[in-house]
Amino acid sequence: MKAIKYIITLVLATSLVSSCTFLDYDPHGILNEEQVKDPSQVDALCTAAYASLGNDHYDKPFSLWPYGNVRSDDAYKGGNDQADIAAFHYYEISENIRTDFGEADGLWFYIFEAISRTNSALSVLKTMDDNEFKNRNSRMGEMYFLRGHFYFMLKLVFGHIPFIDEDLPLDEYDLVSNTLPNDEQWGLICRDFQKAYELLPISQNEIGRANKIAAAAYLSKAYLFKAYRQDEMNNVNATPNTEDLNKVIEFSEVVMNSTYGLEPDIANNFLPGAFQNGKESIFAIQYSTDDGTMFGRLNWSDVLSVPMGLGCCDFHKPSQNLVNAYKTVNGLPDFNNYDQKDYNAIQDMVDPRLYHTVALPGMPYKYNEELIYEENWNRTPTVYGYYASLKENVDPSCDCFKNVSPFYANSKNRIVLRYADIMLVRAEALIEVGRENEARPLINTLRERAQSNVFIPYAKNLNIKTYPATGWTRDFARQALRWERRLELAMEGHRFFDLVRWGIANDVMNNYFKTEGERRFYLKEGIFDKNKDEYIPIPQQQINFTEGIYQQNPGWK
Repeated sequence: MKAIKYIITLVLATSLVSSCTFLDYDPHGILNEEQVKDPSQVDALCTAAYASLGNDHYDKPFSLWPYGNVRSDDAYKGGNDQADIAAFHYYEISENIRTDFGEADGLWFYIFEAISRTNSALSVLKTMDDNEFKNRNSRMGEMYFLRGHFYFMLKLVFGHIPFIDEDLPLDEYDLVSNTLPNDEQWGLICRDFQKAYELLPISQNEIGRANKIAAAAYLSKAYLFKAYRQDEMNNVNATPNTEDLNKVIEFSEVVMNSTYGLEPDIANNFLPGAFQNGKESIFAIQYSTDDGTMFGRLNWSDVLSVPMGLGCCDFHKPSQNLVNAYKTVNGLPDFNNYDQKDYNAIQDMVDPRLYHTVALPGMPYKYNEELIYEENWNRTPTVYGYYASLKENVDPSCDCFKNVSPFYANSKNRIVLRYADIMLVRAEALIEVGRENEARPLINTLRERAQSNVFIPYAKNLNIKTYPATGWTRDFARQALRWERRLELAMEGHRFFDLVRWGIANDVMNNYFKTEGERRFYLKEGIFDKNKDEYIPIPQQQINFTEGIYQQNPGWK
């Protein structure tokens, strides 16, 4: 806990403000207690908390691509070889993972640094009244929202985590453990989002700030994870909790009835410039360039995924299994036979969303028909194949594409809460409470949207249809929903966490290691250990800091 104490003390003493879209001043320096209580400085503390959204690093990414995608059947680590960021290789195969990996310890530290900034702002905001600071309620709601977001991230990756709030005295931090039952931990995260929901306005004048609809969206997601009750060994109850599912339905309905909605084309969500902060983007990380800082506020989470043909470093590569999953038969997914062979992705009939997700050799890169993605753009194709991830990347002709040698970054926003995701969250809850007929229109609306080929006129093998009412049983609806989450949200950091929530990570991943190991030799070493590999270990350095107050996750030593 000494590390957390240090972070809290540092943030209380210093206003650490980076470029953000909604403030045009840049406070700095050491502040005493009275100065911090000045309204302008309170806003600076809040801005510092927002700045944390982008204060990560390529090997400690807040996009969580190594943990949500590479640990799943959606993606390979990529890079030069298995030794290139070796920790991510071990996470990929669920073997040889150690408790002292610096990448995990750094991610834990970075997230708690962000949490400490929200707590610092909240502790000062609570000393003020509305007369002193007219935006007090909104800023408090924003800080609860951001804290909930960071705890949500931390829990997805590490599972069993401590909770530090703004009311806990500094001298009691060493007494906080990470051993609360899983349901209570999710309850604390839901409580933050509930407070945010109660305090936030429906909309904000300044782009990038959280609002009531974003809080409702996150409440629906958090309650969905809470509904799948896990015991102390990470076993998932086969029947999700109905009370929690009804909360998912309640809060997702708030989102459905808001001004947010689907973009006419899925591509709009992954393009820079005027496409950003569109109606499907409920909450997004705001990046920028030419803002007076050395490089700008760039997407350091994802700089490694640029193909070598455009710069560096060819990480985060879609798996063949994922590409095969887009195969369609009569316009519908080939649930049972999709992975029996490697389909020709530009000849066999496919779901159009493949072209928005995966760069395919011989096809335009990022919708630019004058820029063809070539096989020689791949760094080590014999190890990691010939595909590249598209959603986080941009056309290199964009002025948002920046050389930060040896990397190439961009300033395109990264959406955290997407309307399509909440549609699927709602559909899942409806299915699990026995209202599967209400879920089918939600899923089919996404499939109808996917039919657009405005950005991909060169794709000649598209075939997607909606699910018919015939045969739409609860079991089939569940299978379709889970498939749809994969296709719609692929490479956005959700897949592994979905598998863990559903309690099927063990079966899916061990089957994947067996079949994909025939394509990628190193995956033959993969073994997913149930009751252990659902979460990575708590960093040993953090356990040492607390002198054993933190308990290690099940299965780890």
